[in-house]
Amino acid sequence: MRPWNIPGRLRSGWLEVTPSQWKAMFAAWIGYLLDGFDFVLITLVLTDIADEFHLRTATAASLISGAFITRWLGGAALGAMGDRYGRRAAMITSILLYSLGTFACGFAWDYTSLFVARLVIGLGMAGEYSAGATYVLESWPTRWRNRASGFLISGYAGGTVLAAELYKWVVPYGGWRWMFWIGVLPVLVAVWVRRSLPEAGDWQRQIAARPDGERPNPFRPLFTGRIRGWGNTALAATASVALFCVFTPVGAGGVPWLSGVAALCLIAFAVQLGGRRGWLLYVSLMATVFCAFLYSWPIQALLPTYLKTDLGYAPAQVTDVMFYAGFGTMAGCWLAGFVGDLLGTRRAYAYTLLASLAFVFPVFAVRDSLPALGVLIFVLLALGQGISGILPKYLAGHFPTATRAASLGFVYNVGALGGAVAPVLGARLAEGMPLGRALAQLTFGLTLVVVLLVGGNIPQRLGRLADRRAPDDHLVPEAGGAGTLPAGAAPGPASGDAAPESP
Repeated sequence: MRPWNIPGRLRSGWLEVTPSQWKAMFAAWIGYLLDGFDFVLITLVLTDIADEFHLRTATAASLISGAFITRWLGGAALGAMGDRYGRRAAMITSILLYSLGTFACGFAWDYTSLFVARLVIGLGMAGEYSAGATYVLESWPTRWRNRASGFLISGYAGGTVLAAELYKWVVPYGGWRWMFWIGVLPVLVAVWVRRSLPEAGDWQRQIAARPDGERPNPFRPLFTGRIRGWGNTALAATASVALFCVFTPVGAGGVPWLSGVAALCLIAFAVQLGGRRGWLLYVSLMATVFCAFLYSWPIQALLPTYLKTDLGYAPAQVTDVMFYAGFGTMAGCWLAGFVGDLLGTRRAYAYTLLASLAFVFPVFAVRDSLPALGVLIFVLLALGQGISGILPKYLAGHFPTATRAASLGFVYNVGALGGAVAPVLGARLAEGMPLGRALAQLTFGLTLVVVLLVGGNIPQRLGRLADRRAPDDHLVPEAGGAGTLPAGAAPGPASGDAAPESP
């Protein structure tokens, strides 16, 4: 066994990442692959499900949005579990929830049973993001953490490619249920790998090694007193019911005010979780993630529709373009990690998004050349979507180790509601113009908004209005973040290193 944790040992290049850290990456990467697999899977089999259960289009479409109803709750709850009991425990719990929901989808006997299974999937998916991202970021060496983030998120793009390929081989011969049953196989691999993982280095050193044995409880501010506890329980129920009505036909005609109710409830939670010093940071990061989903998800969700309706492409041609899109996003995630470690997370995010703007309108100007469209969509998604590979690193750096998983899970998954809003917004814009033009304008405009928010460091600047002592990046020692021990904490392994492997 190589003495990776001997102080002063000179390490360089890929040898700086230990076998246990690569194993941690693989275990988390499978979870993200399943996330991408599920997103494309439910869209591909939606017509088959609607035919079998005799569903109207609007009712069937609510199955896609069903996972969003519980994501905010799953991200916060499983994130809090990761902060208190360790990242590994939260990762195993989230993947078990996900596997339960996925397997249940294959046995659904009607719309209601399938919708409930989608709610469970939403809980697991949200917890997977917060637990998996924090585990990998806190396990890998500090100067490799953008690359770790990029490699990790590339699993999502791999899942979309895998789902598209399996669909044309499985569904015509076995039916849509087999897609969900096959989707459980990688889950079993992930559970088997994760059960033998060491705990994340940062959490082990800063939380588990505390001599007083005290563990953080990120939800403590929500339940300090009986009145506040009951009030927040009612708030959670109100938010869940409002989101259910927004994303299902139940709320038809009342979507604007129901959306406002849900938004106010979620902001109220952000204010309480962030506290007097952090609430501005929480709310601004939620808005940033929301805008990031608004610029990226119209293309992700409506690109197949655009290819079929506006360009008249055959299914085989649509599959070819989706392959370009999936591999472009995957390559972009890898690129984002290297550029992030080279330039810094914020600069890499802003510069790459600016570069992507040069390809937005050309993509929707190409009509008769599939190879040209494929190349352009590859580059656009590599720059515009692939940069989201370092979004976990960007978000996680704003929070200390003790509350990182819960904060990241809540902020990201509330902002992810933009992914449910984006297709609707794109479709509404397309009512007055061609779909391609609507997608181009929405993507271009909101990309600029995200460039200003991230490049201008707006969330951090707003956060410092309430907390001037906040470090630039909690994951980087030079910024006063990682490597700073709480008072009385005992020193442990070097920051960014996973616990040593057993001989």
